[in-house]
Amino acid sequence: VILFMEKNFSKIVALFDLDGVILDTEGQYTELWDSIGIDFLGKKDFGFSIKGQTLVNIFETHFKDKSKHPEINQRLKDFEVNMNLPFVKGSKEFVLDLRKKGIKTAIVTSSSSNKMESVYKKIPDFKSMFDKILTAEMFAKGKPNPDCYLLGAKVFDAKIEDCVVFEDSFHGLQAGRSAKMKVVGLSTTNPKEKIIDKETKLQISTVQGMVQRILYNDGDRMPAVTDFDLVIIDEAHRGYI
Repeated sequence: VILFMEKNFSKIVALFDLDGVILDTEGQYTELWDSIGIDFLGKKDFGFSIKGQTLVNIFETHFKDKSKHPEINQRLKDFEVNMNLPFVKGSKEFVLDLRKKGIKTAIVTSSSSNKMESVYKKIPDFKSMFDKILTAEMFAKGKPNPDCYLLGAKVFDAKIEDCVVFEDSFHGLQAGRSAKMKVVGLSTTNPKEKIIDKETKLQISTVQGMVQRILYNDGDRMPAVTDFDLVIIDEAHRGYI
């Protein structure tokens, strides 16, 4: 996927969602929140509806009865301590390749700092993969609000046009688009067809082949890729990522 025609890699910032983009964990969260939805709200498929949102947003929108919060918090805490944390195929290698070229990288996640402490314990070199890690406590409004990605640009003192967002959830994709950044949608959580057909003001243009390449025009195109094997660094065209 060709995102930038820019030789000065040091000005580029890659902003990554965590679950479903770097770590292959969305399936586990879906099961957890589906069970919470049934137990506390009597709703099926609840997990899908809250993808990408912070816990604060979820509580404010769906659990106005605060007496339920401690039990849900504990359930989430126990789950995150014991969950498996496999990488999305190729994600680690992709991030490290970007860093070798001087591209700044950051995690922008709706997860809490407590959850990230569990990640650091299970993956000791995780912190060293990224220049910054932004968690839910750092922004007032969660996805689909663009605040989190705007903060991502701010901490690097970067221009919006030099930032690219990697997302899998509809709320996250909307946040990136609302921030006016370039967005790559990964079909790790939602089918590619649903990402492309999502009702947004996006014009999708793809070229099918062994490698998908999308050339952005003022940020108005969003590719959907299966995994990071389709997001390549083109050595033949320095300045492309």
